Amino acid sequence: MKTSSDGRIETVNVPGCFIRIEGTYSSLRTAEQRVADFILKHAEELIYLTVTELAERTQTSESTGYKGYQEFKIMLARDLVGPTETVYEQIEATDSLESLKAKIFQANAQALKDTIEVLSDDELRRAVEALAVARRVEIYGIGGSAPLAFDAYHKLMKLGIPTVWLNDSDLMAMSSALLGTGDVALGISHTGASRDVCDAMEHAQSAGATTICITHRATSPITKVSNVKLFTAAKETAFGSDATSSRIAQLSIIDVLYAGIANQNYEHAFSSIQKTREASAGKRY
Repeated sequence: MKTSSDGRIETVNVPGCFIRIEGTYSSLRTAEQRVADFILKHAEELIYLTVTELAERTQTSESTGYKGYQEFKIMLARDLVGPTETVYEQIEATDSLESLKAKIFQANAQALKDTIEVLSDDELRRAVEALAVARRVEIYGIGGSAPLAFDAYHKLMKLGIPTVWLNDSDLMAMSSALLGTGDVALGISHTGASRDVCDAMEHAQSAGATTICITHRATSPITKVSNVKLFTAAKETAFGSDATSSRIAQLSIIDVLYAGIANQNYEHAFSSIQKTREASAGKRY
């Protein structure tokens, strides 16, 4: 990030064509998805195609696709020759501790930069507005997502928002079915394919609650039962979806939601946080 002349924090425009395409895929029209599929599968070939040739290869019109085709090809070329491969290089059994440190820190930093690319400001705003006035918030997370759901619960509770954290499948199903208009269900799942979380989100949505998901995959099942979709971008190492890069991206989104909600009513939020600090002060040595 950088600071503007008036002191505001501005977002750096990080080239990330692949990340943007994957993050917005589900919202594209059929013709646009054909173009996206071609780009993802034939990126190196695309650099040498004119917009007319691209239209012919994807059976679309020349007006379909990325606005500013030439600029897009330049950004794509940057991605193809950039440091992505070294940043996301697989962790090897022979890696030294120093090498592991470098790879993990680089992957985490890149995950945050890429997440900026796919995280919609409009969707963030919708999530903050719904959570800030929620009558009740339920947060769902299973397995590796459970600690993230608990972190979200901890933060919203400190703001004085009636919040429940659930990671038991039966309790999630029963409780979500009792939600209604004015309530919010927040489901956290990196893959977006956790059946228990998706079922709870579906129950909540059917009951009239606003559903918000934090996930990596724009085409995953959880997006089908979510009114608001917050996407992360974190390529994984040999350790799979439990890698820290995905968790750090998700935690960062939770932090943004927390700060955004607090700013909706700053004085009330500040007072609530002070009360919780004073209440827990006696628990420390």
